[in-house]
Amino acid sequence: MNTTDIIVLGTIVAYLVVMVLVGLVFSRKNENVGDFYLGGRKLGPLVTAMSAEASDMSSWLLMGLPGVAYLTGGAEAGWTAIGLAVGTYLNWLIVAKRLRVYSQRCGAITIPDFFSTRYKDKSRALMGISAVIILIFFVPYTASGFSACGKLFSSLFGWDYHIAMIVSAVIIISYTCTGGFLAASTTDLIQSIVMTVALISIVIFGINSVGGVGNVIDNADNIAGYFSLSNIHNPKTGGADDYNALTIASTLAWGLGYFGMPHILLRFMAIKDKNKIKTSRRIASVWVVVSMFVAIFIGFIGNALSNSEEIETLDGTSSETVVIRISQYMSEHHAGLAIIAGLVFAGILACTMSTSDSQLLAASSSMSENILKGVFNLKMSDKGSMKVARTVLLVIAALGILLAWNKDSSVFRVVSFAWAGFGATFGPVMLTSLFWKRSNKWGAMAGLIVGAVMVFVWKFVIAPIGGVLAIYELLPAFICAIIAIIVVSLATKAPEDEITNEYDAVNIELRAKN
Repeated sequence: MNTTDIIVLGTIVAYLVVMVLVGLVFSRKNENVGDFYLGGRKLGPLVTAMSAEASDMSSWLLMGLPGVAYLTGGAEAGWTAIGLAVGTYLNWLIVAKRLRVYSQRCGAITIPDFFSTRYKDKSRALMGISAVIILIFFVPYTASGFSACGKLFSSLFGWDYHIAMIVSAVIIISYTCTGGFLAASTTDLIQSIVMTVALISIVIFGINSVGGVGNVIDNADNIAGYFSLSNIHNPKTGGADDYNALTIASTLAWGLGYFGMPHILLRFMAIKDKNKIKTSRRIASVWVVVSMFVAIFIGFIGNALSNSEEIETLDGTSSETVVIRISQYMSEHHAGLAIIAGLVFAGILACTMSTSDSQLLAASSSMSENILKGVFNLKMSDKGSMKVARTVLLVIAALGILLAWNKDSSVFRVVSFAWAGFGATFGPVMLTSLFWKRSNKWGAMAGLIVGAVMVFVWKFVIAPIGGVLAIYELLPAFICAIIAIIVVSLATKAPEDEITNEYDAVNIELRAKN
């Protein structure tokens, strides 16, 4: 290992040590399970905004999105980013404050708990179904994060992928398991700052290395369908394929996923002052738009660097390492920038860790609070609940490690499927539970089940048929779930007065504060 590698590694290690220390500091503030999973609803507007978006972006921001842009150009990456930007803003605008007020009135600390208390489901079936869905989609989502960490260290230092992946997972587990939600949210704020530094550093260095923005644009213009939103570059043929209106609509549907993301919705529930949500919305929206635009442009820069033979040509899933390749080029050819390169690598870790910690907490709460205590009605003290919560978190993390064992899996594709799963199940139920007084628990159950089933059916049965059916599974599954909720709710008994009175009380409180 040369001097540059030592500096890079030292920077990364320093960053990781800080993350673990944050976990230890906040471990003292977890007096009960409510603190561990929701931070006692004490988050300020800045932490709420940046932890929500950092936990949202994941390794997808510095690996998946630049990789897609590098390989196929602006169409898929661009329309995905536009959909996500709109979804982010609308989620903060229409869901955040209402969910904060409603969940506090219900006394809910998890999303399954909110659905159950919102509809007064004494059977706890709604809670159980919701918790199982979280486990089904969050475990592979978490695994993709572990995989991204393994790829990073394997690419950087030639370490064995599996060892690097396990070590990374252990670090994430350590501060999440000790510090809980407050630690995860605080580290997410720090990680969002590191991500921002990483994005800016790569763009400035990359543009200088390729000879200016003009050369990046000229390179894109010379590749068929690359610099277009209506065509997509086909790296196999070297030509351009049509990116039609239906495909664009299904790609924009990424934005629908926000309404069902448990790790983002939990931030809304945890904010200290619901009247500061407008501030959080502005911070979050600006950061998301800028960071995604920069990530896509990094893909363009990487392609220009490959064509000028500054970095190697990447294909398939290796395109997701484009940021790593640029950073390696930075440290190898400019020794004075080794610390900056180290921060970039730490930024990639930050993307991954900020999502993985939130996912682990959400999955853990689903098992311990919603299934063990909620569905099976196990009686535990606060101390016992904390032990169970941490034990479940460790078990889920272990499953994530097993699923991440295949180093050739695509971060973008795994995240895409899990995103569709949550968007099509929790999204429709969340929206109807907050905004439709006539919805009931039977409609909510139907929405969860139909949404989950349709994600799998469309992905693995219908989409492979091709043609107009080969669209992102989130859109058709979301529509089917909405229809199921409406039809079943109207076909079954209207909600009781207790439920509708609480709904009205929430509306009154929201109007009074506006």
